[in-house]
Amino acid sequence: MKRAPYELTLASRVSSARSEYRFRTADGVVSKQSFREAELLLLDALWDVPLGHFLCLEANYGVVGTVLSEQADSVEMTESSARAAQLCAHNSRENDAGASVSLSSDLTTHERAFDSVAYAPRQYTPLSIGKQRIANALSVLRPNGCLYLAASKQTGLTRYEACLSEIAADVTLVSERGEYQLLEARGHVSDPQTYVTPRRIHATVNGIDLTLLSVPGLFAANALDSGSRLLLETIENEIKDHERVLDLCCGYGAFGVYAASVADCDVWLSDDDCLATACAKRSLRASGVVGTVVTADCVEDSAIPRSVDRILCNPPTHAGTGVLSELFAGARAVLAPNGRLTVVHHRELDLREHLTGFDGTEINHTGSDHVVLNATL
Repeated sequence: MKRAPYELTLASRVSSARSEYRFRTADGVVSKQSFREAELLLLDALWDVPLGHFLCLEANYGVVGTVLSEQADSVEMTESSARAAQLCAHNSRENDAGASVSLSSDLTTHERAFDSVAYAPRQYTPLSIGKQRIANALSVLRPNGCLYLAASKQTGLTRYEACLSEIAADVTLVSERGEYQLLEARGHVSDPQTYVTPRRIHATVNGIDLTLLSVPGLFAANALDSGSRLLLETIENEIKDHERVLDLCCGYGAFGVYAASVADCDVWLSDDDCLATACAKRSLRASGVVGTVVTADCVEDSAIPRSVDRILCNPPTHAGTGVLSELFAGARAVLAPNGRLTVVHHRELDLREHLTGFDGTEINHTGSDHVVLNATL
C-alpha cells in the first residue's frame, strides 16, 4: 500500500558506530517527527553496557534496537502494533542492524531467554498494561539479567519504580536526562504477577446479546460506545446469510461478534493492535460464535480475503490522515463489486476526502453525536 512516510536521521556521537542512522516513521506511531527522549536516554546509557542477547520491548519504530544492535550479541524487537512492527523491520534492514522483529503482546509465551531487556513506556499506556509488560519482561530474563526502564513521571515512573521494587531483586538509578530516569532492575521472575484481567462487557443491541472482553487501553474499554451502538442499530436486519463480512479496526470485536450472531455469514475481524485482537478472540468465544481474527496494519495481511461483501468500521480518527487514507484505500481494494462499507464517526468530522475512490457515499443515519454513512462500489 502506498504510504507517505516521515524520515528521521540520528547522528552518531561515538567513533565506533556508523556515522548516522536513518529511520522511517509514519502516522499511527508514537513521536513520528522526533525521537523520544526516553529512547535517547537508553541509547546514551547502554552503548557501553554488555547487553548480550537483548530484547527491546514495545520498540516503536526501532530506534533502540537498531542502534544497540552494534553492541549486543543479538537483538529482538517486539511490538503490539502491526504498523510499528513493519517499521521496525524496515529500519533494521535499512541500517544493517540484523535485528529480528516479532508482533507480540505476551512475552510469557516467548521461548527464548535474554540477558537484557529495554522498555520505554509510552505516555498513554495504562499503568496495569505497563506493569504487566514489566513483570513479563522479568520472566524472560536469564538469572542475573537486567531490565532497563526509561520513564518520566508523565509516563508512570513513580508507580513503575514501585512495581519493580516489589518484584525485582534489586533496583538502581542508572542515569537521568531532563525529567526522564533510567532504572536498572535485576532478577528473574519465574511466575509473573497478573496485573491485567480482561473486563467482561454485556451489551444488547437490536435484541441480540453480546458478550465482549476488553482490557485497559482499548477504545471504549468499559462499555460499548454510543457510536458503535448506533452503527449496529442502523444496520439491523441488513446482514445476510453467506455474506463475507469484515470488522475493520475491530477493537474487542463488537461488530464481528454481532454479524456472526445475526446471520450465517463468514466473518473476519482485523485490528493493528494485538491486544485488541486477543480480546476479539475472547469475545467470539464468550459469545459462542465463530470468526477469523487477524492482527494487521489496515488490510495488509494475506489472511484477510481480497473480496468481501460488507465492511463495518469505527475508524481510529485520532491516528492521523495518513492512516485514514490508507485504511479506506485498503477497504476499497478488498470490497467486492456492489459491496458496502459502513462507517461511523463523530458529527464534527468530515471523512469525504478519504472516500473519494468509492462510486457513491450517503449518510445512512445521524445521531446526536455520530454519523453513520455508507460507501459503495
